[in-house]
Amino acid sequence: MPSSRRCAVLAASATALLLALSTTACGTGGDEGEGGKVRVRIAYQAIPNADLVVKNQKLLEKALPDAEVSWVKFDSGGDVNTAVIAGAVDLGLLGSSPVTKGLSAPLDIPYKVLWIHDLIGDNEALVAKKDIASVAALKGRKIATPFGSTSHYSLLVALESAGLKASDVTLVDLQPQDALAAWQRGDIDAAYVWTPSLTELKKDGKVLVTSRTIAERGKPTADLGVVTDAFAAAHPEVVDAWVKAEDQAVKLAESDPSKAAASIGAELGIGPEDARKQLAELVLLSAKEQQGAQYLGRPGAPGALAANLHDAAVFLKGQQAIDAVPGQADFAKSLAVEELARAAR
Repeated sequence: MPSSRRCAVLAASATALLLALSTTACGTGGDEGEGGKVRVRIAYQAIPNADLVVKNQKLLEKALPDAEVSWVKFDSGGDVNTAVIAGAVDLGLLGSSPVTKGLSAPLDIPYKVLWIHDLIGDNEALVAKKDIASVAALKGRKIATPFGSTSHYSLLVALESAGLKASDVTLVDLQPQDALAAWQRGDIDAAYVWTPSLTELKKDGKVLVTSRTIAERGKPTADLGVVTDAFAAAHPEVVDAWVKAEDQAVKLAESDPSKAAASIGAELGIGPEDARKQLAELVLLSAKEQQGAQYLGRPGAPGALAANLHDAAVFLKGQQAIDAVPGQADFAKSLAVEELARAAR
C-alpha cells in the first residue's frame, strides 16, 4: 500500500477510534481542561505492571492536584499509536514493537520513550491446541494475535526460528479478549497474546514458546511509556511528576508486592493472588536502573534500548511492516534520557 494511502487509512481509523472512545477533543500539548487546569490524557492497557498501581492509587492525581488527569483504556499499542496520531493522548503505554513502528515511516510519530514499564517475559506466549507439538507443526494452521503488537513481533520471530514464513500460516488480527473468544469457539488453532487472556488460554492449551525465550534468542520486547514531543516541551513539570509516580509504584511492587497486587487486581477484576502471580512474570525497573547502559541510559550516553528498537525495525522491514529502517542514532534521539535524568534526581 502506498504511504499516502496508508496514512489516509490511519487517519480514518483514528477518527473512528476517537468517536468510539468518546474522548476529549484533540489538541496539542498544553491544552487546558475545566477551570484552566492542565489536561493530562494517559493511554493505558490491562497489563499487570506498576502503571496500574499509579492509576488505581491515583499517584499522579495526588502529585498534580491542579491538573485534570484522565486515563483512557486501549486494547493494544497499535490503537495507542492511532490515538496519538489523532492528538487524543499525551502519554501512553505501548509495546516496543508498536513504538518501533511509530518511530518509523510511514508513521513517524513525534514522541519519545520516557519509561520502561516492564521487560516482557512469560506474560506473553504462544499457546496452541494440545495436539500441536511444536511451532513448526503450526504450518497451515490459524493463529490469532493483535497485529502491530509485541506479541505479533514475537510470533513472527518464533515462526522464522521454526523455519516458517508468515504465509505458511493464517494470521488473524484479534485483540487478546477476542482471541480468547475465538479460541473457545474453536475458530483458531493458536494465539500469541498476553495476560490476563493468556492465563485463560493456558488452562486448556499448550505453551509452545514465551517472550522470555524469544528474548533469550536476541529479540527482547518490553512495554514502554511514551510522551509526545509537544506535551513534554509544554509541561516538563507534569512529565517529572509522571516519572516519579511510576518510580514510586515500581518501588512499592518491590517492597510490598501484595499491596501492589491488590491495586493491580482491582484494575483487572481478578483476585490479588492471581494479580501477584502475573506481576511476578514481568521484570520491573526503577528510574535509577533504567538509566543503566543496557536500558534507556543517560544524557550523552543513550542506552541499548536504541539498538533493540533498531533491530526490531530491521526485522519489521523484512516483514514489510514498515517502509524504512531509521538509523540507530535516530532511535537514540527518541530516548527521553534528559527527562528521565531530571525526574530521577
